[in-house]
Amino acid sequence: MSTSLRLGVAEFRARPGRALLPGVALVVGVACLLAALVLSDALSRSVDEGAPVTPSAVGHVVNVRPSEYGVDTVEATRPKLDAALLTKLSAIGRAVPVQEVRADLLDDNGRAGEHRAEVHVQQPDLARWPLAEGKPPAADNEVAVDKITAYERDLKPGDKIKLAAADGKPVDVTVSGVMKKGGMDSRPILVAGPELAKKLDPQPETLAIWVIGGSRDAVASAAGASFVVFDPDPDANKIGNDLTFILLPFSVLALATAVFVAAATFRAVYAQRQRQTALLRCIGAQRGPLVRRSLFEAFVTGSLAGVGGALLGGPMAWLLARTFDLTGISALFGAVQLSPDLLPSLGYVILGVVVAALLSVVAAVRPAINAARVSPLAALRDADNEVPPRSVRRLRLVFGLLFTGGAALLAMLAIAAKGTSAAPISVTFSAIAAVTGLFWILGPVTVPFIARLFGKIGGTQWKLAGAEVRRMPQRSASVALPLLLASSMVTFFLVVLGSAQEMTYAYANEQRPDATVVDAGGRPLPDVPARPEVDASVVLHQAENGAGVDPEQFKTWLKAQNVSGADQFVAGTAIVPEHWSDRPFAENDGKQYEVVGTVPGTLTGYTPIFGGLTSGPAEKVLVALKPGVDPAQFRANLQAALPNNPTVIVQTDADERAEADRYMHLGTVLMMVLLGLSVAVAVTGIGTALTISVQERRKELALRRALGVTQGGLQGGVIAEAIMLALVGVIGGGVLGFGYAEIAILSTGIDMSLPGLSVVLPLVIGAAAVVVLAVVAAFGPSRGASRIRPAAGLASG
Repeated sequence: MSTSLRLGVAEFRARPGRALLPGVALVVGVACLLAALVLSDALSRSVDEGAPVTPSAVGHVVNVRPSEYGVDTVEATRPKLDAALLTKLSAIGRAVPVQEVRADLLDDNGRAGEHRAEVHVQQPDLARWPLAEGKPPAADNEVAVDKITAYERDLKPGDKIKLAAADGKPVDVTVSGVMKKGGMDSRPILVAGPELAKKLDPQPETLAIWVIGGSRDAVASAAGASFVVFDPDPDANKIGNDLTFILLPFSVLALATAVFVAAATFRAVYAQRQRQTALLRCIGAQRGPLVRRSLFEAFVTGSLAGVGGALLGGPMAWLLARTFDLTGISALFGAVQLSPDLLPSLGYVILGVVVAALLSVVAAVRPAINAARVSPLAALRDADNEVPPRSVRRLRLVFGLLFTGGAALLAMLAIAAKGTSAAPISVTFSAIAAVTGLFWILGPVTVPFIARLFGKIGGTQWKLAGAEVRRMPQRSASVALPLLLASSMVTFFLVVLGSAQEMTYAYANEQRPDATVVDAGGRPLPDVPARPEVDASVVLHQAENGAGVDPEQFKTWLKAQNVSGADQFVAGTAIVPEHWSDRPFAENDGKQYEVVGTVPGTLTGYTPIFGGLTSGPAEKVLVALKPGVDPAQFRANLQAALPNNPTVIVQTDADERAEADRYMHLGTVLMMVLLGLSVAVAVTGIGTALTISVQERRKELALRRALGVTQGGLQGGVIAEAIMLALVGVIGGGVLGFGYAEIAILSTGIDMSLPGLSVVLPLVIGAAAVVVLAVVAAFGPSRGASRIRPAAGLASG
């Protein structure tokens, strides 16, 4: 063992750069892992610190017994947390309802938005929501706002905002404080006192009842068997480390990529010192000490990489946090301006060192064993290339074709079993088999073949780069494989997301009104003034099981929308959505209406339309615009004509498409950022491979300099090799990911078309970014190549 340690230490002293080279990818991989953990900690801390708390004065909480009254229970049969129950509990102690109302937060133009605010009612002496700044609302005209709303609207304590009261009239209120809680996906959350809440909504929803004083048995007896009484849990609304599982899988994927890169680098490093190993074998060294020496080196390399990765984890987490803020992803989690720790805790440093050391040893095991098997006779010859024996090549071809054929068979089975649970399983195993067969087993054949295609489109530098890829096919395949895997996953997820968006577009493009006028809070609509942009419109009146309309007005509007199916529609009959076409009658308020036609549900909100039933309040106006009219301009004109009705909003077809685009954009950015961690790790493999390649080819590069090649020419050759390896990984992975995305879409049995430019553009941008990263990774090796002096290089062994 001591001999192994001395040999390992000697290697570090003689060539520290070469010994530490396999740890470069592990540094980035561990940094990704700890960045995910540190950012998840900050995210969980941000969400948990804003979670509602139960004041210490509260002794008991009363709620509906969940085991008997689930979410599917008919509302009419559910027990009520009503005034009668409150009166019973007040006989035991102070009973305080925990209530919530909905309200409309008006923007700077005094108009309501699509998403209503969630307003929590808080008693002045029972603060439930922690504040980041300011004070709890005390007066009737004060509210606390969530931190996302404060961030997006630049609000601070003392600022004025407007809410819409229950009658739709604006109410001026003052921001008393900013909550630590953030609204999910930018949906506003407010805290208000009881009096203001009554102005906003006279019918609040009671979530629970707090009881201060009295024994638990007395409270339970007063509440009755339909309700459960429990002691307050201070951590009931905290999520703990649940958010870790959102980011952790992607960092683990990056770490797995680092292991692939490290294993390829170990293999190259051990091959580079093949003569030394063979000479040691000649003088009697046994395989065991040689393997232990290599594993000891790997352990030291991994430990140092773990320290480096731990130190980089904090800054990387900070960069991810700023990226999430900039792109709007943070708001999806209810957090913003996260401040992850720049320096990791001691526990995270130890975790990074242990993980990196362990994975480094795992990555080095197989290369170390293979290196120790070298024959002593190998000391007498130089291996200028990697040409395995004919038997190995034949065995590789057989297994590669078997895995590739199995992948094709599983893909066909997935398509044949579309719509079943077996389909996604078949797609997954088919993809694994395809990668294993084409790029792992047959990688030394596939990668040089792709590189040969690129070599034909460039000049001399490209041809020389292609020759180097073919000279070391095993190494080139090992370097390209991690990048190919990362590229294929990015492509797969983006194409699937894009197809889902196209399906959303198809839904959004179904027949629907050009514009729909509604009240954001479901209030009765005022008289909507006539507009010159309108071709036809119809008022939908509130009814028990649908909506009532004037038949002639409805038919005129349908005609303007180019929709048929209501020719027989008169008073006393009904028009129903298409999926109700098998019903002969539609019932409303105990009266049956004969069904005389159908229309798409997207036109009317999937509710029956009753002819002649116009006594109810107006709840919706469906509008058909004249050709060429801009819906956004119609919205602005109509809202300007209704200055005293700030909660009247206009929904258009473009709004739904814009919402779909927004979620697609966020999903694309999130996937590209998180999967980009694996891409960044994979690109480090290109840098390490080129470093080793330059060291091996000192004589060749010196000869080029002696023959007149400039320093820039040598640099260009190394950079061309980096770009070629990057393109092999990006294009090979892109084709694989695109193909399996299409197979996955076909296997679902859902009619989804392939995405267009919305997906192609991010992929092209991502590919360009990978090439740029590859050029950056090649900068060090290319500079090293350009500094080789002809005389010294030709004299080196």
